[in-house]
Amino acid sequence: MARVGLATFAMATRFEIVLEDGDHTRLRAAGEEALAEIEMLDRQLSRFRPDSDVSLINAYAAERPAKVEPRLFDLLKCAVEISGATYGAFDVTVAPLMKEWGFGSGGCRIPNQDELARARSLVGMHHLILDRSCFTVHFDKPGVEIDLGAIGKGYAIDRAFEILKELGVTHALLHGGTSTVYAIGDWQVGIPTWGSESPINFPLSNCALSVSAVHGRSFTANGREFGHVINPSTGEPISYSGRAVVWGPSATYCDALSTALLVLGEEWLPELTSRFPGYSGQIY
Repeated sequence: MARVGLATFAMATRFEIVLEDGDHTRLRAAGEEALAEIEMLDRQLSRFRPDSDVSLINAYAAERPAKVEPRLFDLLKCAVEISGATYGAFDVTVAPLMKEWGFGSGGCRIPNQDELARARSLVGMHHLILDRSCFTVHFDKPGVEIDLGAIGKGYAIDRAFEILKELGVTHALLHGGTSTVYAIGDWQVGIPTWGSESPINFPLSNCALSVSAVHGRSFTANGREFGHVINPSTGEPISYSGRAVVWGPSATYCDALSTALLVLGEEWLPELTSRFPGYSGQIY
């Protein structure tokens, strides 16, 4: 049985893909095409690339409506819908708060109350105005910015697997940063748990799974750990030390919903399954 492993670095993380069951040359070509799609999306979605679509939106959308590619427009529309269904726990306009806390810049710090209040005034999906008639994005005030970090990896994985399926791949596993994964065929995925050396083995079959946690991107100050997942309603990083796991048919939704679940907590699980049919979750 042929087995091909490939990897690339995009969206500030490492994407890896394993493909099985097929001709070695064909599998490699399919995997390379899928990873090339992820690399292209990195150039489009990263707010840390000055020439990306997201950076251009952040630079100019407060001045005038910014025209965007239709699929990116649909991703933003999806983000708006998920935000509304999660009481704003998932919110792509969280970028001003991420910047104040220093996540992504390498200079993490605790902002003062005035800085926090200013950033919070710029956060909320009501600041994002989408016009489907001409595929434009507009911000209602200067300083608003978007950050697709909590949905972009999942979206890239979904796009990559569209390519793999079109190319006839029947058994493959792709992950981004070990936090979001999609399986074609049957696989066993290990989920690490806080305070335990043994991961939970999770069976995946033709679906996605995403894990959100504060560990990995955090800093410690005043004896407290501050993680990169921020509660938009308070403007502060959440302090929960566990992991929120969501699985279902779309990596895009799993990525966003695992963040929302981490913010809202275990009591939101019944609403998750009722508001998003086909998706389930757990907190470990």
